[in-house]
Amino acid sequence: MQPNLETPNFSHFLRRRQILRCALAAALPGGLLSCTTEKKNPSLIVGGLPVTCNLTLPVACVARAAANGAGKAANPPFAYQYSKYSGWPEIKESLMAGRIQAAYMLAPLVMDLADKKIPIKIVSLGHRSGAVIMVRSDSPYQNFKQLAGKRIAIPSRFAVDFLFLRKMLAQENMSPKDIEIVEMAPPDMPAALYAKAVDAYCTGEPFGAAAQRAGYARVLRMTRDEWRNYICCVLTVREELIESNRPLVQDLVDHVLGAGLWLDAKQENRTKAVAIAAGKNFFNQDPNIIQFVMDHPTDRVTYGDLRMIRAEFEELMQLSIEAGTIKHPVPYESYLDESFAKSAKPAAISL
Repeated sequence: MQPNLETPNFSHFLRRRQILRCALAAALPGGLLSCTTEKKNPSLIVGGLPVTCNLTLPVACVARAAANGAGKAANPPFAYQYSKYSGWPEIKESLMAGRIQAAYMLAPLVMDLADKKIPIKIVSLGHRSGAVIMVRSDSPYQNFKQLAGKRIAIPSRFAVDFLFLRKMLAQENMSPKDIEIVEMAPPDMPAALYAKAVDAYCTGEPFGAAAQRAGYARVLRMTRDEWRNYICCVLTVREELIESNRPLVQDLVDHVLGAGLWLDAKQENRTKAVAIAAGKNFFNQDPNIIQFVMDHPTDRVTYGDLRMIRAEFEELMQLSIEAGTIKHPVPYESYLDESFAKSAKPAAISL
């Protein structure tokens, strides 16, 4: 049976009060439901995809709202509103055009955009690991040699998922020329595998878990086993936001880092995060699928170690140059601002 991951026709840009009420109703005591920030302090809209690599973002949004409601608002108060996108091209265009000032983005894509003088900077990681390569459970595929000439879907050639696929192919002396690659939005991948429109797909969760839990797909490779320091989605902001409101950016980074530590502290917290993220104002997905990611295995995606390590970004860049998605080395300081991570005080998450 095909998974029902999305319900169509929900606006990308939802009213702040609606977001906070609906998200908090799923996660917080009733006494906090009426708490919002003042209208004169509008929420910062932060774009993201409905993938568990972005799970720290819904947690950060709701945690900041809870802190505001508990009388622990920043001065001036801050609030964050999640805006859901279906694919990387859409989120990239919104960030480039300035329609949003912050988003979770693909690290190599940020490098490329910064090299093209788009004024954006990475200010934090969002996760570690979390990508899988899925095949049909009734297929004979056990290695990549068996996938020669087959169709494999990836989210984008700028996605680190694609670099992961290249790594796995190289282990068997193969290259992308030995397979047929198709770019596809992650939410469409499980259905495409079910319909045999593709033979495999490589993406972030929960779109691997959706097909696995439904019984028609299995994991061929997982980053937790093959690339432990894997990073993909990074918190990216426009430079004018940094220039105009450093305290807000710092507070957002503090809440993302705090969310990461909270998620990895105990499994009970991950279950709470599932209730938040599954809601229609965030990922709008079956909570059982997100919970499957959190449990099978428990380190399928990790969030506690969000250090930004220069050597890891330079490795990503080199892999991207080899893949042809970045044409030449991009200076580290042109796409990454370490100052917020260095000054970070991870927020205490009380949910």
